[in-house]
Amino acid sequence: MKQQCHILMIYLSWMVYAGGLMFAVWRASWLFAAGWLIAGPACQWLYIRHFPKLSVAMGYGPITDEPAEAAEASPAHVTLYTALGCPFCPLIERRLGELRAQLGFSLHKIDVTLRPDLLAANGIRSIPAVEIGGRFLTGLVSSKELAAAIAQTESAVKTTV
Repeated sequence: MKQQCHILMIYLSWMVYAGGLMFAVWRASWLFAAGWLIAGPACQWLYIRHFPKLSVAMGYGPITDEPAEAAEASPAHVTLYTALGCPFCPLIERRLGELRAQLGFSLHKIDVTLRPDLLAANGIRSIPAVEIGGRFLTGLVSSKELAAAIAQTESAVKTTV
């Protein structure tokens, strides 16, 4: 299974959370509503925090990374599309942060949780999605793949100038 989150599953998880809260309020079960309000985000945080340990049991396989090879600094512009509740987004964000320290590219992060218009406009169906020079990489891509895509963008800029 590819290491990515389908955006529909992210939306479904938030709809279940909101539905449970509305149900508790409708039934006037204030204690359950308060517990749901606190437990939902707490469980989501724990899930994301400990996802690398859970990924094998869930069928995603181990969370590994191939380190990037040494590369030159790049003025490339990188856009990261993330969503609240995706366990892969913090991992790819960390990888891009480390590469940014080495390569010096600009990084713009966009949370698409409440922005389905951006998803539709760019044809994004799964996250995390990384846009580098008009090219999209989806899922948990390795540091090596990210560095190669950034280097390709840099070489394309040099050949057109």
